[in-house]
Amino acid sequence: MSIENNNEISIQRASFKNALVLAVFALVSTGLIAITHLFTKDKIAEEVELSMIRQLNQIVPAENYNNAVYEDCLLINDVAMLGSKIEQKVYRMRVVSLQNFATQNNENVAPSSNYGLMLTTVAPDGYSGRIDLAVALTEKGEILGVNILSHQETPGLGDKIERKKSNWLNQFVGLSLSNVEEKKWRVKKDGGQFDALTGATITPRAVIRAVRKSLLFYQLKDSLLFSQQSNCEANNE
Repeated sequence: MSIENNNEISIQRASFKNALVLAVFALVSTGLIAITHLFTKDKIAEEVELSMIRQLNQIVPAENYNNAVYEDCLLINDVAMLGSKIEQKVYRMRVVSLQNFATQNNENVAPSSNYGLMLTTVAPDGYSGRIDLAVALTEKGEILGVNILSHQETPGLGDKIERKKSNWLNQFVGLSLSNVEEKKWRVKKDGGQFDALTGATITPRAVIRAVRKSLLFYQLKDSLLFSQQSNCEANNE
């Protein structure tokens, strides 16, 4: 056998060996990823839920309701009203106290209702893209509070919708479709009743529209939202 043939065989063996090592490495890596996902997916899902409950508690203190909202949740798909093709969540509350709700003009809001809910929704038309938010409502459709979950708005301008940067969201507390006429769900610049943000108008317009649409959604679906069986956990498995 010639030297050339020996070299060719050696190269083929080396290539095969390297390919085999890479294949084993890929298989092991895939297995480790799968195992890690298996053991952590429930924990990650739980952390997401707990984060959402913390968002709720910023606008409705935990002492105001007595059920495990984490376990009383619905998945809802309504692109027109909730602004996203991704299913949104509705958490239901059994209200036990009307004291210490989020305040507007330093006065307690005291809605006359024993039930409430928080729904997640999306303003798809923010200045820099979608704005994810949560709206807490009483059974009668009165706003207990609004929270921003995520956004990409301009720092120093549109990001003032965040609670930690301004009290702009407090304007929504106590409002409903019955006490604010349709044409008033706009910034003052457009003839509505809501303050804008200095140097930013597109962002508050988007949020105001999303909040009103969430109220319209609730108005259309309220009886179903309180009667359906919880399904969030089943869909996350």
